[in-house]
Formats: sequence, structure tokens, C-alpha cells
Amino acid sequence: MTPEILILFGIIITVIILFALEVFPVDKIAFFIMISLLLANFVSPEEAISGFSSPATITVLALMIIAIGLETNGVIDWLAGGLRKLEKLPLLLMIPVFMLIAGSISAFINTTAVVIVFVKIINELSLKFDIPQSKLLLPVSFAGIIGGSCTLMGTSTNLIVNSIAIKRGVERFSFFEFSWLGLIFLIITVVVVSLLSRFLPRKGQSGINEAYDLDEFITKIIIPENSELIGQNLGDSFMKEGDIEIIRLKRSGIINDHPGKYTTLQGGDQLLLRCGIKQLMKLKQSEDFTIIKNLEKNQQEPDTETKEEDIQLIEILMLPNSPLIGKSIRTVGWYDLHGALPLAIRKRRNLRNPHRRIFDKKRDEIELRVGDRLLVEVSDDALAQLQKMDNITILQEHQDVHASTRFKRNLSLGILLLVIGLSAFSIFPILKSALVGVFLMIFFKCIDLGKVYSQVNWQIIFLLAGMIPLGVAMNNTGADTWLAEQLLEFFGDKSNYIVIGFLFLVTMFLSGFISNNATAIIIAPIAITIALSLKLDPKPFVLAVLFGANFSFFTPIGYQTNTIIYGMGIYRFKHFLMIGGALSLVLWIVATFLLSRGL
Repeated sequence: MTPEILILFGIIITVIILFALEVFPVDKIAFFIMISLLLANFVSPEEAISGFSSPATITVLALMIIAIGLETNGVIDWLAGGLRKLEKLPLLLMIPVFMLIAGSISAFINTTAVVIVFVKIINELSLKFDIPQSKLLLPVSFAGIIGGSCTLMGTSTNLIVNSIAIKRGVERFSFFEFSWLGLIFLIITVVVVSLLSRFLPRKGQSGINEAYDLDEFITKIIIPENSELIGQNLGDSFMKEGDIEIIRLKRSGIINDHPGKYTTLQGGDQLLLRCGIKQLMKLKQSEDFTIIKNLEKNQQEPDTETKEEDIQLIEILMLPNSPLIGKSIRTVGWYDLHGALPLAIRKRRNLRNPHRRIFDKKRDEIELRVGDRLLVEVSDDALAQLQKMDNITILQEHQDVHASTRFKRNLSLGILLLVIGLSAFSIFPILKSALVGVFLMIFFKCIDLGKVYSQVNWQIIFLLAGMIPLGVAMNNTGADTWLAEQLLEFFGDKSNYIVIGFLFLVTMFLSGFISNNATAIIIAPIAITIALSLKLDPKPFVLAVLFGANFSFFTPIGYQTNTIIYGMGIYRFKHFLMIGGALSLVLWIVATFLLSRGL
């Protein structure tokens, strides 16, 4: 072993420790890798920054932008919307159905985005139908991880491994080349996790709202006399939208605190609703009702025109002595907010009595109190004046929130299918297909690049850009060849099953503690070198790394979706270790058998 290889292994071990302990964000660790390799003269300056121009990095960025367009235009919500109709299924059947749907969608759309949407839906089912979300969240996370490994665009890890393989002279993978393996693994995962779900805790809703900011806004709407909703019942008009809850109905001065889904709507009805911000935007743009935001008497809204793109949604926190305390949406005037128009109220949590009513039963209006948040619509010009108000604080600017149209939703979905088709039928490489998809998203105004910049997960991009030079350094120093030689000496004349099995096991173990991308970048060159030294087809070895790096089940820190659901306080480490460990063992055995038969 040369001093260069020894120093490089020292850098790799340091990186693994930093990833495992999460001492620094992953982007800082990525910069540490680049600078360390550069100072050690293991890579040239051009090679140190080569990750930023890597086809894998650019492909991941392009697919992220497409995923943002899909989420912005409601494609993910639309695809998952049918899940709300599954509440009648028995739990033992609901678990595999949820897993199959989550895995299928994750094969083409960002796994984390899919799982977060499922979290919201599962939380809703838990609230309304007392379905234990703890029985569904971990299975959905596992299914999303498996689903992402089924296609070339499913995860960034797949793209990274494919890129490394191409640079090492291995034939590129086609879009669905290993999908049959991923499908087998998905079916096995569904069966194993469904059987072991009996060992999961049975918990309700606690922790979800806090973890995912699912607090909803309360607003008031009125049904005009010419509305097409007149004559329809609440179940067919509002309650079918799972994210909307009817709190109160007022008709002809009579208040109904418990309107049922068969209550028929009439002109002049006033409804108090609780909903999320996306649903609020849909309500705002509908012509069948109007959000009540009346001005105070003797006040008139100035006759000015403001471009729609200049409008923002702002959350204002009520501080003590605010002049808005005690007022409602109806009584807050245009001059009170210097030109901003109130839309909804988010009530402060009452920690001492969390079940306290959000409004007085004797009063029709919800009044602002200290700690409440008021959602307002404000132009860029009026925002500067709003910021000068005393005893309020602007907490959040929802600049990227808008209600999507059916046309934009269908167009975004069509663009995704086009990207998949161009790549799947080998018309274009996946990078070219993804760039075409991004162009179409921008050209047809499905996304706004100015807003995309703030939504892209740049940590992942910098992680990829920083880790790729590590693979270059392993090749420049001969570390991959040296390590492959030691492993070949260790394997001796052992069978292909043992070689593939050991490689898969090591990769899967590392991915449980450090980033799956980092694991793939470290192990993939070694796997290819071993295959070439044994004069065997390198593709099964590459697939062992690809799947092994993705299969992060036995710890909650190996994959982002596991970390998300673990942070809710529903599961303990032992649940991942027990169920994820059992699943990992089964998949390891099956994968070793299937991949070895391909040699």
C-alpha cells in the first residue's frame, strides 16, 4: 500500500464518520472532500470540480426540477388522491395496497416527495377513520425506497452508478433494464413488511402535525345566489376534497355546528372551513363561492390594478398590543393592513389545553388573539408598508403557492410521460430526455425558474458534485485496484455467490449509516475492478452496488424518508432494526441468488 492510498483511505474513513455522526451538513462534507483531495494532489483542479459538470449530477438536477413542476401543478396530489377512498379496506389489505401504490409512483417521481404526500393522506385517514398511521408510515417509506430502485430515473443513486459504470467502460443501463429485479424486490418487500406489521406500534395522530406543519388555516366563504353549488350537498361539493373540513354553517342567522355531508347548500350560506394552503388557493380562485374579506364600513379599497405575479401570501404573527387583536377576517380593514387583504387565520396551539375550542360557541366570528397567524394577500408595493407595522411579525412568505389548473396538471404529467418514453425507448439518453422535459416545463410555464431555485435540494447536488471526485481520486491513486486485489485474494477460489453476496452485504451495511450516494461512489469502482479481474460480466456486480446502496432499511438514518418518519416520534430504532433488518436479510439472500445467476 502506497502512502497516497493510505492517505486517501484516511480521508474516506473521515468522511464516513462525518456522514454517520451528522456533525456537518452534507454539502459542507462535500466541500471538505474536494479540498482534501485537491490539497493532497490526488486530483487536478479540473477533476476536483468535475462533479458539477457530471452527466449524473445534471440529470439529477433536471429530474428534481421536473419533480417540482409535478408537485406544483398537483400531479402528485392527483395520483395519490384515490387513496382517500381506501379507508373501507381492512388494515391488513390496506398496508400492501398503500405499499404497491407508493412503490409504483416512486419509480418515476422523487421518493421523498411521494412519501410526504402519503404522510399527509395517512394523517387525514387517521384523524377521520381512526386508522393507526404507525401501521402504514414505515411500510410506505420502505416501499418508496424499493420503488425508486426499479428504474434508471427512480433515484439519484441509480444515475450515479450508471455514470460510474459508463466511465469504466461498462455498457450503459437502459431505462427498464433492471426493473424486473426491482419488481421482484418490491413484491418481496410488500409481503415481508405486511406480515411483520403486527410488530409495529399502534399509535394515532400524535407528532404528525408538529413534524410536517400540517396546521391548517380557518377561513370563511359565502355561497352566492348564482353559484352552481346550490342544490348540491356538502359531501359532493366540499367534503369529497379530503383536505377540507366544514367547521360551521350559518344560514339565515341560524348556526349549525355539525353540518352533515347530506346538508344541501343554499344561496347565502356562510361556511367556516379548515383547510391547507393549497386548498385555500383553490377556494380563492373558484367562481362558485367567495372568501369573505369585507372591508370596514366607510372604507373602500383603492381602485388600483396589481399584476397577479406581484401578489404574495404572507403569514403575520400577532404580538401583544397589536391593533389587530380582537378583530376577525370580516372586521380587519384594508387600511388596518396598509393594503393587504386577509384570507384566513391559523390559530395558536394551546399547550395547556390543546383541545380548547377555536371559537366561542356564541360568536360567529373567529377573533385574532396573541400568537395567532393571519394569512394575507399583499402586493410587493404594500409589503414594505406592512413590515413597518408595530406589534406584528412577518413569519413566512408563500411566494410559490398557487392553485394549479387541470390543464397544467395534465400537461405536467404529459411531460413526465414524454421524458420516460424518450428514455425508455432509447430515443434519447436520460440526460437529454430530462433536459427536454425541463425546457417544456419552462416553455409552457408549468414552473417558474425563479421559484425553482429556492426549492431544489442543493445539498444533494453539492453532495454529488463533491463525491464524484472521490471516485476519480481512487482511480488516480490506484486505491480501487489495490482494494480489489486484496478482496480477490480474500475470495480466492470461492464461488460467484459468495463474491456477489459479500459485495451486496458490505454495500447495504454502509448505506445504513452514510448516504446511499456516497456508498455507491465508493463501492462501485471497486465492484467493477473485481468483475474485470475475474473476467466476469460487470453488470451483476454494478447492480449489486445499485440495489445494495438503495436498500437502507435497518436504520432510520440511511435514507431520507426513514429519517422523516423516525423524527415524528412514532417509531423507535428497534422497529427499523427488527423489521428493516429482517427485510434486508431476505432481500440479501434473494438478490445474491438472482444476480449470481446472471454471471
